[in-house]
Amino acid sequence: MKQSARMLEGKVALVTGAGRGIGAQSARMLAAYGAKVLVNDPGGSASGEGQDRAPAGEVVDAIRKEGGEADANFDSVADFAAASRMVEQAIDRFGTIDIVIANAGILRDAIFHKMSEEDFDAVIGVHLKGAFNVARAAATHFRARQSGCFVFMTSTSGLIGNLGQANYAAAKMGIVGLSKSIALDMERFNVRSNCISPFAWSRMIGTIPVEDEAQRARVDKLKQMRPEKVAAMVVALCSDQASKVNGQIFAVRGNEIFLMSQSRPRRGIHEARGWSPESIIDHAFPALAADFHPLDRSADVFGWDPL
Repeated sequence: MKQSARMLEGKVALVTGAGRGIGAQSARMLAAYGAKVLVNDPGGSASGEGQDRAPAGEVVDAIRKEGGEADANFDSVADFAAASRMVEQAIDRFGTIDIVIANAGILRDAIFHKMSEEDFDAVIGVHLKGAFNVARAAATHFRARQSGCFVFMTSTSGLIGNLGQANYAAAKMGIVGLSKSIALDMERFNVRSNCISPFAWSRMIGTIPVEDEAQRARVDKLKQMRPEKVAAMVVALCSDQASKVNGQIFAVRGNEIFLMSQSRPRRGIHEARGWSPESIIDHAFPALAADFHPLDRSADVFGWDPL
């Protein structure tokens, strides 16, 4: 066996939303590389309703059959106290915690003028508040140990844009800000935080409506992108060899890896006398217009077939 095959030996990981898809593959690959894994998943539907302990239990069973160590947790990340219990369970069961993979998510898509407050709050609660909850619960332990690794899942829905996903896009862009803040605040404690924007076929992606041939072709392409491709990036970011990788956003699309840009000034103009609303309209907007960002969607930017 190659030495790198146990690169996570002795580490303990919490993976949220790990009953299916990217979370399940991440949990299994982390275990295959030596980590002990707490598999969290309440087993709800893609929109967050219901509860089923089977998915998380099946991932735990698979890890154990493959010779790894794992335990299950069925709480919701949207509950701050429950997130704290997840971290405590990992420590009680395995002795410590080194890694948090904040993967849990739901979808409640709707065109914006039809989006309900309930659907907005539910998506923010699981994605953004849930990411904060588990990260905050682990942060105290990471600080005490002077080490730790966070991996958050963002999305091109927020980074670039998509139709009918204001709640999801807002949550995923919030996660980018959360991750960067953690990276800045906790670098002094040797704690790092990065984001992955995954392209992979999953149960949530399976909710995309197919109403014409173009949409069907897009979904068929998505089916080619497997969750284990994303899991490989998860494992790499959690390794000690990635100790200098901090505050970054990666997109993983099949066999492609992209380092995503982060917001920086694009162009600036100056008016020594100061700007008025009229001069902004007459001069600033026309001068800057060539550099305005178009209303792109994710599919417009990633317009080629996955490799």
